[in-house]
Amino acid sequence: MGGPFEAPHLNWWEVLVQQTINGLTRGAVFALIAMGYTMVYGIIELINFAHGDVFMLGLFISLFWFTMLGVTKTLSIAGLVTLLPLVFVLTMLTTAALNVAIDRVAYRPLRRSLSFMLENVALLWKGPAPIAYPDVFPSVDILREWFGVDSAIFVTTKDVLVIAATIPLMIALHYFVTRTRWGKAMRATAQDRETAQAMGIDVERTILVTFFVGGALAGAAGLIQGMYYNIGMWWMGYQAGLRAFTAAVLGGIGSMGGAALGGLVIGFLSAWSDQYISARWTNAIVFSILILVLVFRPHGLLGERAVDKA
Repeated sequence: MGGPFEAPHLNWWEVLVQQTINGLTRGAVFALIAMGYTMVYGIIELINFAHGDVFMLGLFISLFWFTMLGVTKTLSIAGLVTLLPLVFVLTMLTTAALNVAIDRVAYRPLRRSLSFMLENVALLWKGPAPIAYPDVFPSVDILREWFGVDSAIFVTTKDVLVIAATIPLMIALHYFVTRTRWGKAMRATAQDRETAQAMGIDVERTILVTFFVGGALAGAAGLIQGMYYNIGMWWMGYQAGLRAFTAAVLGGIGSMGGAALGGLVIGFLSAWSDQYISARWTNAIVFSILILVLVFRPHGLLGERAVDKA
């Protein structure tokens, strides 16, 4: 999908700029999901393939919280300042708790089938038809309505929302991982679990915190997706999850910066492929990149080569 506006009769450079903007917003969401993948892998060296469906449920759960708060239309300035941050927090806490429950209750014995279980939860909850997401965030053409520029390129307030929401989350995650006690415990556990445990680090609690943070990021991504596109589907987590996983591998699985870079790259490539080749070929192109990375650079763009700890 593209952005909330479709502009007719664009010149070639305008098409390129427009699709690059679409790729930036799309890639920012992929980056948030990819960070959740790479955090879990860095700690337990397993891929949580249910993570994409936690993102999907983040959209559904955020819609639940908007409904509970009586939000059914575009929020006023006061609502954007008060209710929107509240829904962000509630959604992230809910999906974080869900992700922890996945690890504690079902992840190990049901690792391969859990993703399909979550999809069926969403299917039973909302049914097979796409759900309408309330247009809570105003969509304003910034160039035309704010600056009076008659341009065929659309840059909307929703585009700004995606970037303004994802960048602080990425910065906060970087600070958490590199500066806090829990972040240091996570890095120590990822490097050598046995040594970390011998030094007094509670490995199981560290894993729990990792799933909590990863689930919160997936919930934020689902909320952002819902506000941007105003639609949700029970199967949307499958495709987004696969692209985010590809982004994590491309950037370097286990690397936070690599996940962010990989998400942006996949976002740009998917938007350009939709425009210049065909949307039908986009998944094939994205997964071809995954295969090439696994064959020629398995540690990714920013990842480090695995070291034998024996």
